Formats: sequence, structure tokens, C-alpha cells
Amino acid sequence: MSALKNAVSLAVNHGKLGLRSNGKTSFRPLLSCAPVAMVALDRNAHTQDITKNIQYISNDKIKLKADPATMKLDKPIEKPLCIMINWLLARQKHVMKYATLYLEQGFDVVSVACTPWQLMWPVKGTQLVAGDLIKFMAMNDNEHPLVVHGFSVGGYMWGEVCAHVMKNKEQYQPVMDRVVAQVWDSAADISEITIGVPAAVFPKNQIMQKTLRAYMEYHMKTFHEAATSHYIRSSQLFHTNLCHAPALFLLSRSDPVGAERSNRSVHDSWVKMGMKCTWKCWDRSPHVQHYTKHPKEYVAALYAHLDAYGLVSQPEKMRMRL
Repeated sequence: MSALKNAVSLAVNHGKLGLRSNGKTSFRPLLSCAPVAMVALDRNAHTQDITKNIQYISNDKIKLKADPATMKLDKPIEKPLCIMINWLLARQKHVMKYATLYLEQGFDVVSVACTPWQLMWPVKGTQLVAGDLIKFMAMNDNEHPLVVHGFSVGGYMWGEVCAHVMKNKEQYQPVMDRVVAQVWDSAADISEITIGVPAAVFPKNQIMQKTLRAYMEYHMKTFHEAATSHYIRSSQLFHTNLCHAPALFLLSRSDPVGAERSNRSVHDSWVKMGMKCTWKCWDRSPHVQHYTKHPKEYVAALYAHLDAYGLVSQPEKMRMRL
């Protein structure tokens, strides 16, 4: 690490990850505890923050307020919900492209985000977000279907949700049983975390990617109890998912982050548990960009998966995208 520190060292200060160069430290706001502010780009969609990490997206302009302790909303939810667990530093306009696929079918969308800092320090970061999410799902129970659509580190986040369920199965397992369908796009396992995080933080800077990757490898070795042990536990729980709803896997062979090998491991584990799983793997497609590169095939796979479980209320809108 000494050579790395002499070049560009990484420091954690007040919840921000900073880059120190020439004796000066510059803290990037993208790595702060709070996610980047989300602003709706679809004029027909209404968005509002439930917490700093959870956003509610709906076609209806309703104002919702959640009790911060219980996560119970002050108004009932009258629509099916898609729980969308986003990739690191996802831009709002990209999130809205996926949310629209569900909004068109009469869903409301609960968009969940975490930052690199929250990922690196799970006890004070992602585990709190996961706790808020499962409470939200439990306290705002309704008779409408639930769908989970996760991207990249969303698989890790779902493992943390499962950890909360394990601690209180009586309260939370019924919520998991209400999920009708799952979709996992480019799901990343612990073995890919040191590849995925640097690529998300510095998408166009190979040098800084290598620097951050070196730090993350150091971080995982040094902070095993504070970080790595939780990643391992989350990965185990994702492989033995407490939600047994039929799952669609969307990935590519060329993606080193949502790697085919690790996704296949999860797929095979779920199939052995008796879960119905559908596999869609492209030969070449960038991480969490399968919809962008293969829009018609992506929508066709998603449409078939949702339609098989009665989740498509406006089939003509899906067909228009094919």
C-alpha cells in the first residue's frame, strides 16, 4: 500500500471517500453518504423521496410521508409495486427508463439506491437501507402483487434484506412470500465487487479504476469483520434466497461484474430449491446496459416473464416496444 499512497491515496472522512494528491485531499460528493439528488425526467411520472435512499415513483401525483421509525406511509398503496434496487450511482434518467416499463403496466415503483460509501461500510450503510426497505414492504402491506427487479449490487442488497428477514421471520417472511416475480439484471457477487465499484465510480478513467480497485482489495482484507464478513453472509443468503418467486436472469458473457459464472451459481442453487428460473444471456453486452444494447430482446424477455404471472395489464404497450 505504500507505493499506492505515494501516488494517489484514499481516505475516509466524515462519510466521504477522498482522493489525496500532492498533499491535498479532494472529497468527491458522489461518494458521500447521501445519494445524488433524484429529479424526475418523465413528465408523466411523479417522484418523491421516502428516505435518502428510497424514492417512490408513480403516475399519480400523490404526496406520501413515511414514519421514519416504522416506514409506514400515511396513505395506503392501491397499486402493485415494483421494488427496483439500482446499480451504484445510477442516473435518474436511466432508472426512469426501467421504471417506465412498470408504470405503463399500472405499477408504482419503489426505487432503492446505495452509495459506494454505504457499500464499503455495510453496518452503518447498506444494512440500514435494507432495514428500511423490508420495513417499508412489511408496513405498507396490501393485496396487490410485488415484483423485485434488481441490478448489479442490488443482489448484494437483497442478501442484506434476507439477513433482516432471518432475524424476524414471523414478521417478514410473509412479505417475501407476497413477491410474485423476480428479475435480476447483471447481478454482482462478492467476487466481482472490487471490479464493479471502481468501474461505477470512475467509468472513464482506467488509472483511477486500478487505484480504487487496489484500495478496495486492501479494504476487504483489513476490515474483514466490518465489511467483508457481511459481504460473504449476504452472498450466502442471496444463494439461498428466502424469496422463492420465479426469477428471470438477464446478463452477458462479456460482463466481468455481473459475471456469468456467479450468476449461474445462483441460478443453479435456486433451481435445486425448486424455484422456477429463466435464463437470458447475451454474448456481448455491457454491465447493466442490456436494455440499451438489446431493447427488443430485453423487453420480450421481461414481458414474457411478467405476463406468465398475470402482471401485464396493458399488453399493447409492451408490444409497441417489440
